[in-house]
Amino acid sequence: MELGTENRKQLIAVIVLGVVLVGIVVREAMSSFSTDASTTTTYSTSLPETSPARDVRGTRRSAVNSGKKPRLAQDLDPTLHLQQLAATEQIKYEGSGRNIFVAEADTQIPSPANNGTTDHKIDVAWQPPVTAPAPPIPLKFFGFASHPGEPKRIFLSKGDDVFIAGEGEIVDRRYKVLRISPNSVEMQDVVSSSAPQTIPLTQG
Repeated sequence: MELGTENRKQLIAVIVLGVVLVGIVVREAMSSFSTDASTTTTYSTSLPETSPARDVRGTRRSAVNSGKKPRLAQDLDPTLHLQQLAATEQIKYEGSGRNIFVAEADTQIPSPANNGTTDHKIDVAWQPPVTAPAPPIPLKFFGFASHPGEPKRIFLSKGDDVFIAGEGEIVDRRYKVLRISPNSVEMQDVVSSSAPQTIPLTQG
């Protein structure tokens, strides 16, 4: 019987402790909720009326509730200036006279009668510049130095000097043999780059 009494006391003690704990938890929850609500209210009421976050409806609502008319901007002048209106009415638009709403053909630009030049010059046929004739080559062609079946070679003389040359060779360091024919030889002065000259065969 004593064992049952002790178990009953322990059960009552546990129930009492549970009720106390529940009460403490509920009290803490209520106190934290009330603290959050008061903080939110304080923050919302502490905002100034000129905050940029408020909208137009909030401004109108506050103006209606307060019974005051909203102020107009100071830079807006509601005065009607009759003199300025009259001055603007006297201005007339002066355009080019063309109706922009009517399609017109493009203006034809007359083509010039001449080629567009104003200088009148006399046409003169172009003439090459006159150059002095090249001096004659001081060589004499007086015979052949080749035998039948061999390349053509000739004898050339300049004073007491005698030269033997064939086609394509240079004589006296400036005269080139271009072509050998039976009665003449064609030569060119390579120093002055003058035109080729023909030297006839000298007899005797």
